[in-house]
Amino acid sequence: MTTPAGSTPAGWYPDPAGGVTKRWWDGTQWTDHVSDPYAPATVLKAPEGTKVYNVWIWLVVFLPYLTLPFLFSWDFAGMFANLDYTDPSSADQLQLDMLTSPAFLLLSLGGWVLSAAVVLCSWLDWRWLQRAGVPKPFHWAFGFFSLAGYPVYAIGRAVVTNRRTGKGLAVMWVTIGAMVLTFIITTWVGTLFAAIFSQLPNYR
Repeated sequence: MTTPAGSTPAGWYPDPAGGVTKRWWDGTQWTDHVSDPYAPATVLKAPEGTKVYNVWIWLVVFLPYLTLPFLFSWDFAGMFANLDYTDPSSADQLQLDMLTSPAFLLLSLGGWVLSAAVVLCSWLDWRWLQRAGVPKPFHWAFGFFSLAGYPVYAIGRAVVTNRRTGKGLAVMWVTIGAMVLTFIITTWVGTLFAAIFSQLPNYR
């Protein structure tokens, strides 16, 4: 078989063995996947048995939640130990202590770092799907929505991959489950913070 140019991207190309079929080039070599020449041109289906799960997509799903344990590392006891309720500036000092605490800084900085990692993993997953034979997978650029906290790539990837292969919805259900659990945890933490500040004297 003849081989495309070394930098030729993965895709369907005329079968070098001849005939009217097309053969899948994975970016480095010819595969055994051959297209049906009589299938409608608008049907986008991956070859039978195409794999849809890899380490990159699971990193996309779970990386955003690695900072959640930091929510429970705030040293509330230490912050309140030296709080002087007779000093009007104590409430402001407490808020400053919370916002400059290691837990808050790790949450903030870690969130940005992990979001950037999600974008990278989205690209790696998208490239992996192309090489696996999935035609026109959900575009990796939707991973940038992770910077705003939205798992658009994971859910969109699951839906599109399922259409192409009949598999892949587990990513969507796991993502939704993680979102629900996170909502419950953050709601509880928000309620805790509200209760804490409601106990502070109203100095203004």
